[in-house]
Amino acid sequence: MLRPRQSAQVYLYMEPVDMRKSIDGLAALVEQEMELSPALEALFVFCNRGQDKIKVLYWERNGFVVWYKRLEKQRFRWLREDDFTYHKRSGRELNQLLDGLNIWSQQPHQSIQFDSVT
Repeated sequence: MLRPRQSAQVYLYMEPVDMRKSIDGLAALVEQEMELSPALEALFVFCNRGQDKIKVLYWERNGFVVWYKRLEKQRFRWLREDDFTYHKRSGRELNQLLDGLNIWSQQPHQSIQFDSVT
């Protein structure tokens, strides 16, 4: 699995996002709601209402990339009641969030194993 470098600039969009949004919809949120350029050298992270899915949008040299993660049992720890549209974080904190840690209070998801997916 690819992970961001520790020093990467990360922007967490705090409102729930419809995960049907693709590159254009997510880039529009960055530009209109966050008032940032989606072509910044940064990762823009979005979470759904159920807090079990995350999408990451970023610009890579000549085009956008979207990375998607869906949890099978647990939830991402996502700050909801907030006055800010986004929070700026580091790549280290994004990696912690993806590992299940609450970057606001630090508790990991439990690991799960599957013998089959069908």
